[in-house]
Amino acid sequence: MRVGLLTREYPPDVYGGAGVHVEFLARELAALVDLEVHCWGEGRGVGVVRHRPWSALDGSNDALRTFSVDLAMAAGLEGRELVHSHTWYANLAGHVAKLLYGIPHVVTAHSLEPLRPWKAEQLGGGYALSGWAERTAIEAADAVIAVSGAMREDVLACYPALDPARVHVVHNGIDTRLYRPDHDTDALTRHGIDPARPYVLFVGRITRQKGVPHLLRAVRDIDPGAQVVLCAGAPDTPEIEREFRELFEELRRVRAGVFWIPQMLPRVEVVQLLTHAAVFACPSVYEPLGIVNLEAMACGIPVVASRVGGIPEVVADGRSGLLVEVDDGFEAGLARALDTVLGDPDAARRMGQAGRERAVREFGWDAVARRTAGLYEEILKQA
Repeated sequence: MRVGLLTREYPPDVYGGAGVHVEFLARELAALVDLEVHCWGEGRGVGVVRHRPWSALDGSNDALRTFSVDLAMAAGLEGRELVHSHTWYANLAGHVAKLLYGIPHVVTAHSLEPLRPWKAEQLGGGYALSGWAERTAIEAADAVIAVSGAMREDVLACYPALDPARVHVVHNGIDTRLYRPDHDTDALTRHGIDPARPYVLFVGRITRQKGVPHLLRAVRDIDPGAQVVLCAGAPDTPEIEREFRELFEELRRVRAGVFWIPQMLPRVEVVQLLTHAAVFACPSVYEPLGIVNLEAMACGIPVVASRVGGIPEVVADGRSGLLVEVDDGFEAGLARALDTVLGDPDAARRMGQAGRERAVREFGWDAVARRTAGLYEEILKQA
């Protein structure tokens, strides 16, 4: 099968869960199909074609610049038998290729624009365009892959015109050979973190979706002996970054041992930080699945996360972590759950071990790729 995989993020430019998904899916798919990746960026490599927004649109709304990349991608897909797009940044490219070349289009839904109204802060009127692109692609797609059962329900609720038989659940995966406990401490020392003191760790983008302001308020009054480490970057807007900075500075004034690492760290450093954390915090207000929770579990640490979206399909409440309801008492609930884990290291250790075992047993990327390639085969037989 000659497959075109379409994405905004691809190594070395990966900053979110969708990019991680595509990186590892592509690695495994390459052994099963004739794969060509089309992504944002400069230059061309073996099996990878990079596209950049048209220079004539420099300074224009980001949605328009995205559409220019989509048209360039579609032009480069001639000869592919099937296209598979990830996120609204590439969905229109897949839809245009479907129409232009008469080939099937598969969409993986990592998140849904109607459920992310805060994106209007980032895109302005472009948010209407991103929503239009997503709706157009999903409703016309030959198959939609949802990364969790909860995401499948969201897809069908947002797009009721879609035939439910075309929506398939294939969970995100994790490479438990790369994400595994690393007991070295040089990364901690490099960032000033005391290896002898427990710490709460957050890894994610500074967006409304990831809920980090809730965490910054929740950790004000947790165990004073715990450090707080925030690997938080890629803010959606200057306004969100300013809010984060203000909350961070407030937190530093009321407790010691608070660290902010704004740059995207190499994977080896992230793994080390995960390994030594007492607890990983995921305060997302919207999360179709949450690859970062799988990464934490694979490194053997317990997770405290919001009970939203697909997170309960990953984090087993009371066994590999604790889940917190997103309601009026969310921040207080986060604080209580974090203190519960920090206060019982033996139980935390058992949760971490259970999380690692579950990640190895249920979320391998090789299985994800086989299921995805099998879906391609089914669709091509029907075409």
